[in-house]
Amino acid sequence: MDDQGLFVSGSSGDFPVNVAFGGQRVFSFWTGRDTTSRGGERFFAWPHQLRRFLNGAVEVSLVSPVDGTVFAETSAVLGDGEGVVSVVDKAGNPVGLDKSMRLSHLFGQRDGAEMEPLLDALEEVLEALEKAGVRPFVAYGTLLGAVRDQDFIGHDSDADIGYVSPYSEPADVIRESFDLQRSLQDMGYTVQRYSGMGLKVLVKENDGATRGLDVFGGFQREGKLYLMGEVGHPFRDEWLYPRTTAQLAGRSVPVPAEPEHLLEAMYGESWRVPDPAYKFTTPVSTQRRLNGWFRGTRVGLDTRWERRAARAEVVAERRSTFVEWAREQTPDAPTYVDVGCGGGRDAAWLSREGAPSVWALDYFQPDLRKAMRISARTGASVNVLWCNLLELRSLMETTARIARVPGPRVVLAHHLLDATDSYGRRNFLRLARMLTRDTGKAVVQAYVAPTEHSRALGVRPLREAAFADLVAASKGVVEHVEHLSEAEAGVAGGSNEKSIVRMVMSWSR
Repeated sequence: MDDQGLFVSGSSGDFPVNVAFGGQRVFSFWTGRDTTSRGGERFFAWPHQLRRFLNGAVEVSLVSPVDGTVFAETSAVLGDGEGVVSVVDKAGNPVGLDKSMRLSHLFGQRDGAEMEPLLDALEEVLEALEKAGVRPFVAYGTLLGAVRDQDFIGHDSDADIGYVSPYSEPADVIRESFDLQRSLQDMGYTVQRYSGMGLKVLVKENDGATRGLDVFGGFQREGKLYLMGEVGHPFRDEWLYPRTTAQLAGRSVPVPAEPEHLLEAMYGESWRVPDPAYKFTTPVSTQRRLNGWFRGTRVGLDTRWERRAARAEVVAERRSTFVEWAREQTPDAPTYVDVGCGGGRDAAWLSREGAPSVWALDYFQPDLRKAMRISARTGASVNVLWCNLLELRSLMETTARIARVPGPRVVLAHHLLDATDSYGRRNFLRLARMLTRDTGKAVVQAYVAPTEHSRALGVRPLREAAFADLVAASKGVVEHVEHLSEAEAGVAGGSNEKSIVRMVMSWSR
């Protein structure tokens, strides 16, 4: 071991191991799948979630998750060598990484008394779902633990519930899910919605703490079971209902009629073998169906913090220098469309400057509400619309609506292209082409080189040449390019190195 990670030699094949610090299981990895070759050894980099703990002396062992066999053990001094490495929370309770590499209080680190509130909450939500009209059962890791071990899985950190709708049409399934949410709220529960068929039910425990339990809806269509999260698998009705029961930490919980079939759909044929480093490999076809049917409004939403932070830093409390520059490039444009508008200051400024029609698009609802408030407070006239570049139906509907406005139209993107992925960039060009073809332009600004600001914000610099190729592939032309520093772009305390690009593009067909 060193400050970078673990080096392993002498192993053959590819199998999971638990990594224990002083006997405490902290994380797991596969010896082949999750490592890289370095000088005849296999290397596994320390997970970034653990780096703040890795300072001091530590005894590490690699342990079989199946039977507890210790494959190897050694000791090392990490960081400045002061003290002993201890992976605990602020209260001194042990924590570790679950299968999703989230730092959590794992079930294996709790005693029986500590698990009682979770079991109470699980029973309560199962009963509430039954009253609301569905037939719930424990799912995913909770089902796996109940059937295989009659207990919670030690490396897990939450409890999951599923149900399967009697409907086969996605619209009916979504309607049922919203009816279910309203019924639970009428019972006094707080419910958070993930998607058209995914919920989290919040339960108040005796000590006042709030616990959230995920509820995954499912339905059967054309011989397949689709269960939110990861499942799209051939299935039979009789494998689900009528339900039976299994033991979970001394309590009886509902499970599907033949639960081994659902476990195989979730975890593959090897579900009986413990694998704390398991990774779901959902087929692309299943992901696309679940996204298209139920997740349309949520696709890509995890990246919202990067873009919000980037815009907060660059735009600050006033209009950006970018929008002023874009206005100079297109002084007579009657319509502006600000894609990824954030708080909407640029759009409001354009309206106050006399632009007849201004549209502000974003997919993060709090930013859209802020844009509405700014527009109202400043007397601007801005059309604020929700739009998700990563969801094609959203993109097409929004574009069709704005295309009815007489042109020419100018599309703006201020630090959007460096905060989305390649699919989002292609969809941005699709939107820009449809709205500006023959008469308008697209004007963008993005980072093209890393800086202290961009690294802190999590913004990924745009590969300028690759983006220019995307523009050409969309039948567009890059008319103008400028490179400037953060200081020139108006970033407070920014670098003087040329790290930002501004582009003007157009389409004639």
